[in-house]
Amino acid sequence: MTAWKAKRSIMKRYDITAKMYDERYFEEQHRKYQKALKTADIEDLAILDVGCGSGLFFSYVAKQAKIVVGIDVSHGLLLKAKEQAKQFGNVFLVQSDADHLPFRESFFGVAFAFTILQNIPKPAKTITELRRVVEPKSSIVVTGLKKAFTLSEFMDILENSKLTLTIFIDEDTLNCYVAILTA
Repeated sequence: MTAWKAKRSIMKRYDITAKMYDERYFEEQHRKYQKALKTADIEDLAILDVGCGSGLFFSYVAKQAKIVVGIDVSHGLLLKAKEQAKQFGNVFLVQSDADHLPFRESFFGVAFAFTILQNIPKPAKTITELRRVVEPKSSIVVTGLKKAFTLSEFMDILENSKLTLTIFIDEDTLNCYVAILTA
């Protein structure tokens, strides 16, 4: 299957499951957000939320951030995210492919990519694209679903990204690994 066909398949799957997304994933996402935000500085920064899904993360960061831009490939999830974004004046949404972000270089102060790498044909390429749009020495927070990646596979992806791994979290309470990289 070509990369684009694989991405279209993922897009369709998330469009179909958009209505039940929050009910299904809220608790797990909440735990990841808490872990990531303990170590990532977001105060008065432009934040990129790649794979923003239904916009659950916005309520964790919008009040402290200068702006939050949520991107997702799924139109159905972006419609749900639009409802979340309405309560904040600094949250913007874009339908986009994570491998081809429509932003200039070094625009964001931090990027978050929760639970998307297992849906991407070349995860290291995606992380490289995230590096392109964040300021030098900024943080990029990514997670890797444990049922999709062994620890060794996930560490290889991080190593291939050519970024510095500053914090790594692997806890039994999480269904994923949490990595904070420095651009």
